[in-house]
Amino acid sequence: MTTILIVDDDIAVTNYLMVFLMQTGQFETKVVNDSREISDLLSRQEFNLILLDMDMPNVSGMDILVMMHERGIKTPVIILTGVSDVDLAVKSLKLGAFDYLTKPVDEEHLLEVIGAALEHQELRHSISQLPIELKREDLTFAEAFELFPTQNSEMIRFLHQIEKMASSDLDILIWGERGTGKEMLARAIHRASPRREKPFVAVDASGQDPDRFSSALFGQGRVWSGDREERPGFLEEVIDGTLFLGEIEHLSVPMQVRLKRVLQTREYYRENSTQIRKSEARFIVASSCDLTNPAYKGRFHDDLLYHLMVNSVRIPPFRERMEDLPLLADLFLKKALKKIGKEITGFSGEFFDFLRKYDFPDNIQELRNIIEGSVVNEEGSIITIDSLPPYIRSKIASLDRGPEDGFRPRKLEDVQREHIARMLQYYGNDRAQTATELGITLEEMNVILRE
Repeated sequence: MTTILIVDDDIAVTNYLMVFLMQTGQFETKVVNDSREISDLLSRQEFNLILLDMDMPNVSGMDILVMMHERGIKTPVIILTGVSDVDLAVKSLKLGAFDYLTKPVDEEHLLEVIGAALEHQELRHSISQLPIELKREDLTFAEAFELFPTQNSEMIRFLHQIEKMASSDLDILIWGERGTGKEMLARAIHRASPRREKPFVAVDASGQDPDRFSSALFGQGRVWSGDREERPGFLEEVIDGTLFLGEIEHLSVPMQVRLKRVLQTREYYRENSTQIRKSEARFIVASSCDLTNPAYKGRFHDDLLYHLMVNSVRIPPFRERMEDLPLLADLFLKKALKKIGKEITGFSGEFFDFLRKYDFPDNIQELRNIIEGSVVNEEGSIITIDSLPPYIRSKIASLDRGPEDGFRPRKLEDVQREHIARMLQYYGNDRAQTATELGITLEEMNVILRE
């Protein structure tokens, strides 16, 4: 039986929660009204979940979260408080709380959050129990990950972790550099999940007009002053399948707030409608940036960020698993040959040695483009260095030249400014993303440009 610890100085609240939870037949409860007892209690007894009030005399809920964090107590915590305070919510989520709910809480919603918290805890335990030595062929749904061939031990472990996450029903945040295959991974998660027979819908948030994107995602209600009809959005089209929302760093703040609501309550509204709709979809969202970077402070909703970070994964860049170059190149060659219709048997011996000198800033997607370009260029049966697109050959050739080639002394600040200017151009003048990719804060970057 699942044991839940309820901590609140209000006896009426704890009695109500105790009776409600026990009536479900799923839970045993222990009630504590004096928060001073918690430290000793948690050292003697383990619980599956804690419902914790924030505003209590003597020892506050925040004090308890800090204590649990310092002692490494991993019991999932759901905050139940009478005060709606975004800063307090963010602090509690940073300290490891699973969710932050405001009293009075809807009973059905509370049960949903408890279920999600317990599922997340079970998932963490399941991942922690993975053996040290893992093989790719031991994946239960190996075919779902066919586009991720690998010999890299860390990548193999990553795929096993992802498969565990796929088996749950929790929303997931995937973050990593451009071109690492975030949508491809989302599709693999869907195919390895219990929803594999349900719809999968992919939506990209980058470059979207906020007003139109809101209608596209949530749907459009009837506009009485015009002739527009009601129409469903992507969220309704996916039904109870998987909705992939990419490049969420480009969402406007109002859209972030709406996304947070649907993730938290599974409720949303169509544009120009007051009718509450329920969503049964699983969300997989992705970002090409580390949203915890200070450069995104104020641009990305903290409450949404820490809600997503509870169940997040970083997909590694290609340069961290270069031993997979031949496997991926062979995969992309087969796909390109089906598309283009040539007869090519493979790669020359020196092809991979030459290509390994390149750092692949656009990751797997860039490798795919390079292989497709090489197939187009090759007139024989073997892809050679000469088959490579000219821009790649010239880039790699420049790396082969010694540092003295074309060198001229320059001031460091001039080099910095020029490099930042080129990075800005590369990222479409997106200053926040440029700062993130440079590994500096937005303020630091602006100071260098002004110098």
